[in-house]
Amino acid sequence: MAKKKETESKIVNNPNVEGLRAQVLEQAITDTLELNFMPYAMSVIMSRAIPEIDGFKPSHRKLLYTMYKMGLLTGARTKSANIVGQTMRLNPHGDGPIYETMVRLAKGHGALLTPFVDSKGNFGKVFSRDMAYAASRYTEAKLSPICAEVFAHIDDDTVDFVDNYDSTMKEPLLLPTTFPNVLVSANTGIAVGMASNICGFNLTEVCLAAIEYIADPNCDLMQTLKAPDFPTGGELLYNAAELETIYRTGRGSVRIRAKWSYIKDGNLIEITEIPYSTTTEAIIDKIAELIKKNRIRDISDVRDETDMTGLKLTIDLKRGVDPDKLMARLFRQTPLMDSFSCNFNILIAGVPRVMGVKEILEEWTAWRADCVKRRVFSEREEKFRRLHLLRGLEKILLDIDKAIAIIRATEEEGEVIPNLMIGFGIDETQAEYVAEIRLRNINKAYIIKRIEEIASLEKEIEDLDNTLKSNRRINSIIVNELKAIIKKYGEDRKTTIVYEDEIDEFDEEEQGEDYLVNVFLSREGYLKKITPLSLRMGGEQKYKESDGAFLSFESQNKNELLVFTDKQQVYKTRLRDFEDTKASNLGVFLPTELEMDDGENVIYVMDPGDYSGHGLYFFENGKVARVELSSFATKTNRKKLTGAYSDKSPIKTILLLKEDIEIAVFSTDGRAIIFNTSLLTPKTTRSTQGVQLLSIRGTRRLDYAIAVEETLISNLSRYRVRKIPVAGTLLQAEDRGEEQLELL
Repeated sequence: MAKKKETESKIVNNPNVEGLRAQVLEQAITDTLELNFMPYAMSVIMSRAIPEIDGFKPSHRKLLYTMYKMGLLTGARTKSANIVGQTMRLNPHGDGPIYETMVRLAKGHGALLTPFVDSKGNFGKVFSRDMAYAASRYTEAKLSPICAEVFAHIDDDTVDFVDNYDSTMKEPLLLPTTFPNVLVSANTGIAVGMASNICGFNLTEVCLAAIEYIADPNCDLMQTLKAPDFPTGGELLYNAAELETIYRTGRGSVRIRAKWSYIKDGNLIEITEIPYSTTTEAIIDKIAELIKKNRIRDISDVRDETDMTGLKLTIDLKRGVDPDKLMARLFRQTPLMDSFSCNFNILIAGVPRVMGVKEILEEWTAWRADCVKRRVFSEREEKFRRLHLLRGLEKILLDIDKAIAIIRATEEEGEVIPNLMIGFGIDETQAEYVAEIRLRNINKAYIIKRIEEIASLEKEIEDLDNTLKSNRRINSIIVNELKAIIKKYGEDRKTTIVYEDEIDEFDEEEQGEDYLVNVFLSREGYLKKITPLSLRMGGEQKYKESDGAFLSFESQNKNELLVFTDKQQVYKTRLRDFEDTKASNLGVFLPTELEMDDGENVIYVMDPGDYSGHGLYFFENGKVARVELSSFATKTNRKKLTGAYSDKSPIKTILLLKEDIEIAVFSTDGRAIIFNTSLLTPKTTRSTQGVQLLSIRGTRRLDYAIAVEETLISNLSRYRVRKIPVAGTLLQAEDRGEEQLELL
């Protein structure tokens, strides 16, 4: 009971507020999470950010249904402001978010392969960051023709309806789309603790894939659904293994690059299609940054020439530049080539699920079959109601004189229906229908037609009953609708598929001039690249007042560098990306230049050469790891690698090892050992913890390691060991350099 009382909410007075005694609600954090945070999280997941099996979020659905009820499927366009205002009856989140939703669904914006809003006016462009859309009072819109497939048979009880937020009208829980819109329309949403990022696929390919899946659930979808398709076009670099992973798990990424052409007469490059995930401004900004930093010297100008005819970026080249090699570099260093990360997270019956393409088609097919069954059942019920009325009429028409006599003999109007029910044994609904027949219809021709209609309705109802009992016939209806959509709305792919054997590879080493350079790294992470001539002519190395020299080595301008940090990460860069400098300059601050994480510091820089050597990693707990540099070699142009070394103990020293040498290791209690690196077995796993080198007891820790020739030790044999681990030998005064200091 005492514990229960401790978690209960209670009101306490707060005497620290001037002029009044404020009341503060004390509540257990678990109760706050359950009562306040969880409802918000569930609302975001289920009612805002994650799309459902019809391919729409609630905001999309409310807008489109409002437009449908406004008659904008077949009617003329109306002002967007009018649509936004009407939508607020279903969506109370304000006119701004509603209009933004309309913009994304609009044809003029270009964010969807199959836009649902037929727009007129400035709706901005998905490929532009700065091209803003006009206000809703200036634009007009209606539903696109394909929305006829979105709302097909919506009034035939195909989906459930619920009350809107103030219970003044009904709205659909889902829209009965006759095609797998969830795969056709790109969708991105960030919820609480989860997200969704669905790429679009070509409408024709999706419908064909659905047809193939219905015919054979074990089919190979990659033969039909070739790859994602994006409204901005571009070229998709086909990777069969990656696509298979996406299709199977719903997670993965695809690479898209811009489509370009070289105009020989003007010595320029024109870019007409860009990746879906970037903008023209981002591309221009990155190219301008590379030019400013002298990382690209082959471009004289870059500009945006986008107009009413479409997107166009123009790059003016300097004389003698190879456009293919330049574009290969731009693809590696700018958003002209980008990745789209897939996360097929979809709400299924209120539960978020990450699914592969086949699972999505399975869920969509089951849901669509249910919609068709409900439609067929609704049609059957309507025909059955009609048949019921006609059967009552049939009884009356067999003895019409009797019916007339009953009506004429009835004194009160309200007694006509009960008397007909008694006289012919029919129910109230049938009697009402009979009583409403006009006198002009009581003739032989009318009677014959009604009797014939009864026979026809009975056959139709029987056929509908057979349809409801047959999954094959239900699937046939779905397939026929999909074929009709392909014929009516199918379009060619916008994103071109480029296979690996079609890609021209250019050796990175061919880019830029190569020459000998000296590299200097300061303790705080400043890097200098100085030519030998400049080094001979220059004076003393300059550092910040609190900084100083850390390491230096010779290298080539084209060589790659591995920059290790204290966050178990390594950054890959090339020396040619840094400007030549002088000894009198401070150099480049690597954490800023390489866009490192906040609080991340450089601890070592090495030139791995051809990645044939090893790296030695000495840890505070006395362990050392010898790791092959080949584990850092990557085929793709990755700039950052995580898990560069073990995180089980703080790193103290990193050394580059080209061949076996003797290393001196010092501990914090004044001991040292000298060992040959041949005692260490190379590992291929970067995060290996290594082997125990020093025996660690009490507060003793490994302090640092250094090549023997760089130490002041005179009696090497005293500290040399042949087996590890060892405790080490106490350093003598002469081996600590104390005598040399006294002589100075």
